[in-house]
Amino acid sequence: MAFHEKEVPANASAGEKVLAWVDSRLPVTEAFKRHMSEYYAPKNLNFFYIFGALAIVVLAIQITTGIFLVMNYKPDAAKAFESVEYIMREVPWGWVIRYMHSTGASMFFVVVYMHMFRGLIYGSYRKPRELIWIFGCAIFLCLMGEAFFGYLLPWGQMSYWGAQVIVNLFSAIPLIGPDLSLWLRGDYVVGDATLNRFFAFHVVAIPLVLIGLVAAHILALHEVGSNNPDGVEIKNTLDAQGHPVDGIPFHPFYSVHDVMYLGGFLMIFALIVFFAPEMGGYFLEANNFIPANPLQTPPHIAPVWYFTPFYSMLRATTSNFLLPLWIFLAVILLMFAKMAKTWKTKGICLLILVVLAVGFKFLDAKFWGVVIMGGSVVIMFFLPWLDHSPVKSIRYRPQFHKYIYGIFVVSFVILGYLGIQPPSPTYEKISQVCTIYYLGFFLGMPFWSKLGKFKPVPSRVTFEAH
Repeated sequence: MAFHEKEVPANASAGEKVLAWVDSRLPVTEAFKRHMSEYYAPKNLNFFYIFGALAIVVLAIQITTGIFLVMNYKPDAAKAFESVEYIMREVPWGWVIRYMHSTGASMFFVVVYMHMFRGLIYGSYRKPRELIWIFGCAIFLCLMGEAFFGYLLPWGQMSYWGAQVIVNLFSAIPLIGPDLSLWLRGDYVVGDATLNRFFAFHVVAIPLVLIGLVAAHILALHEVGSNNPDGVEIKNTLDAQGHPVDGIPFHPFYSVHDVMYLGGFLMIFALIVFFAPEMGGYFLEANNFIPANPLQTPPHIAPVWYFTPFYSMLRATTSNFLLPLWIFLAVILLMFAKMAKTWKTKGICLLILVVLAVGFKFLDAKFWGVVIMGGSVVIMFFLPWLDHSPVKSIRYRPQFHKYIYGIFVVSFVILGYLGIQPPSPTYEKISQVCTIYYLGFFLGMPFWSKLGKFKPVPSRVTFEAH
């Protein structure tokens, strides 16, 4: 194929000539049109749709501040804590960069949790957006890994003992567990090898995967188009030019809209950085301002707030919880077997039930705690195939569905709160009830999502100009 230089008018400016030269070799203008000025988004997007753009901004903040922190940080067990103190006290504006990075970690999860909640209530995981949701869940997993590996780097008391607890959990996996824990630590105890290993994961490996997943997430989104609060496909109704009647160009309409909310977000971000970077111990814990001491265990070890819902599920899985958990899973599997159309599927459900019975008999609670904690995240990947509702958006679902979603959110918040608190018999029982509800929300979705009287979905989006 012959190369063709893009033509420009003789009186074109120098900038236009440079852009034409670049466009001939790299389609910058075409990409801008495809993903911004000629990408049509539904005109009824609301407040909940700002969090995707905010997540990209926070990712940029984290990468930028991370680069400056790495310039002065030393991944050495003997010097890591002192290097963080050096950044805070001696490096010009180092304290701002460090607090921006620590605040950004928490704000990242705030934004992502809100982004996922919006997808949950408006059915953004439904056909044809399954791949977008899968990429999003993979991003969430990467964020959890990135946050966990980064949490060790300050080499404070909670960093050290938090890593000790989490890495030791992998030893509960049959056969490969001890070797897997040893590989993660790089040694028989959490030490210098662990710090170097986690530093490599946090700074190089996971960010590369994360950026690739974010790019794939956006490309998949722009291929099938954005969902909207009505769950109506705007591509089904086009005008004479082939543009969606109920759509508007993302730029300038939504880009300006997002910039306005971004201003408010950055003001909140700045207020936290300058006035409450520790956020009462939720963003930065007091124990992490004490150098790591392998000989002194903190009175209460708990992860940062964004891990605590899953940590609560881990702690809730005790030996006396295994029987109720098995009964719950048995009921779900029997319901799946009854719903199955083929004997082969029924047999698979019953086989899983038998395997679980044997597993609960011979494997300890620690192993099942790890399974529940990991499964509570992995199950989100299957959400597009668990939801059998005839409509996407919660707007057109039965009223009791809203209560189910509401109780799910409350249960998740309770799990998050209890994960921060010291363990107690009462908190353990509450955590177990919330864990059952969390799992039941997803595993029972094929059954309850079909129940009730659904409202008719309009053929066009419902929109009123402000």
